[in-house]
Formats: sequence, C-alpha cells, structure tokens
Amino acid sequence: MLTRRSVLASAAAFAAAPLIAPAAHAKAPLQGVQPASVHRYKVGGFEITALLDGQRPVDKPETIFGVNQKPEDVAALLTANFLPADKLAIGFTPLLVNTGKELVLFDTGLGASGRPGSGNLKNLFAQAGVTTDQVDVVVITHCHPDHIGGLMEDGAPLCNNASYVIGEAEYAFWSSPDRLTGPTEQVGKLVQANVVPMAGQMAFVKDGADAASGIRSLFSPGHTRGHMSWRLESEGKQLLIGGDFCNHFVLSLQRPDWHVKFDADKELAGQTRKKMLDMLATDRIAFTSYHMPFPSVGYVEKAAAGGYHFVPATYQMVL
Repeated sequence: MLTRRSVLASAAAFAAAPLIAPAAHAKAPLQGVQPASVHRYKVGGFEITALLDGQRPVDKPETIFGVNQKPEDVAALLTANFLPADKLAIGFTPLLVNTGKELVLFDTGLGASGRPGSGNLKNLFAQAGVTTDQVDVVVITHCHPDHIGGLMEDGAPLCNNASYVIGEAEYAFWSSPDRLTGPTEQVGKLVQANVVPMAGQMAFVKDGADAASGIRSLFSPGHTRGHMSWRLESEGKQLLIGGDFCNHFVLSLQRPDWHVKFDADKELAGQTRKKMLDMLATDRIAFTSYHMPFPSVGYVEKAAAGGYHFVPATYQMVL
C-alpha cells in the first residue's frame, strides 16, 4: 500500500542511488560555423536571390571604419551594439534579380582572386537552381575587386550569354591607362583583365538609366568616383541595391559621417551615405547592401544625433 511516507522514502533512495554511466559512444565532430549561403525573397513580382560568396574575419575595425576617429570611440560603439571591439566579419553578397522576363546579376564576388571559401559563384547558382548561362544582364555597381573578380573564370566570361551595365564615369576612370601604375595598379590591371574585354557588350549609363524594366540607376559617388546604386520597383514595392555606399550595419549607419578606409572621396562618401539613408528612412524603402550581414536586406530608421539604425528584414519579404 502506497503511503506518503513510502513515496518520499522511495524518492530519497532513488536520489541517493549512484547513476549508471551509459555505454561510451563516439561524439559527432565539431563542424565549424556554417552560415546560410542562399536566401530568396520577393519584392512585388520580382524574385531576389542573395548569394553569400564568402565571409572574411578582419582584425582592428578602427583601421577600416572611423579612421578619422579615436580607436576607443570605434570600439565603444561596437561594444554598445553587442559586437566584438577587435574584429569584424565582412561578407560578400552578389544578388540575382528575376523580373519574370530577365535574370539580372548584380556584381560577381571575388572570383579566383578570393581567399578560400569565396569565389564560389557558379556553385551558389547551382544551389539557387539556376545556371550562369541563364543570366541576361550583369550589372557592375563599381570596379573594386570583390565586385568584379568573378566576371571571368579561366579566361572566359562567367555569364557567357549576358550583356553588361556599368556607370559611365566608373568605367572611364578605371579603364584609363593611368590606373595601371601607382596606388590603383592592382585594381586597374584587374579591370583590364575582367571588365574591358566586355566593353563591346556593355552599356555605359548615367543617373536614372534602366538596366531592365523596373531597375533604375541611382548615382551614389564617394566610395568610388562613379559608384552606382540601383532602385528596383515592382507592383508598388521597392528595393534599393546599394552596392558599397554603406558597408557596415552599425558603423556606417549610426555614424554615416565617419571616414571609411576604402572610400576614394571620404567627405563625398559621407554626404552620399547621409543622403541615401535619409531617403530610405523617410520613404520606408527596403535596401540591400553588399557587405551587410547576410542575407543583407533590411530597413533604415532615423536615430538620435543624425544617425540611423538598421532593421533587418524578417518574414515581410517572403510572405
């Protein structure tokens, strides 16, 4: 017969009993961090596929962002946003836009010049269920190596059936023989190898030009002389493809006037950032930028002291 006293006694005996060790089993080995590399969402009737072509850890954030600030101020802003003060993770995100009529690729990653774990655009296409020969248009936001490195593969165009679009001022600057010496030599040579051979299939555009129906250029200089962003519109929905006008979701947005190492004209780049971010926040337009945390898409809201906050997209772009 069970009584309260017998139940308590049994429980106490069980608690005091030694645990029997289970038979030894092999543990699964650690696999390492594996972020998602393909993410698809929609903007109106357009289908957008973000492709993560690698992610690179970088030490000493203060040597890239806020180079005109005290290092401790850069560290403090990162710490306040729950980020490590001594390290950044920089991703590279080419973008596929399927308008229903054309397949448009924005930038091409690092290509063969990239470090291990990058230069995988063809494999990423396969994961996304498309092939590189299905691309109708390749848009180059600007000519830095992480954007044009994948244009060619083994000496042949990666997207062999595509036409190409680039800002007129960007091409004129980087294709000039003057870029083949001095501090621009490395990029100038890559442009000669990867971009100039496409000139016969290339449209050189200015602000307000169309790359395809619903995809219009927006001149955004500063990062490079002819940097171009692109505004998408379909069925009343919009998305800004920002390229590199804004490269860190905290340091670039919360302090848009801080200088960035890789901006060619640092003052102009800061002015462009503030102008573009204010437009995005005021008009409540979604935006994606090449180095934002994957899948690199979200919104902008105004914050105190002239800064902005990045609001990552969640399910609103997949419903």
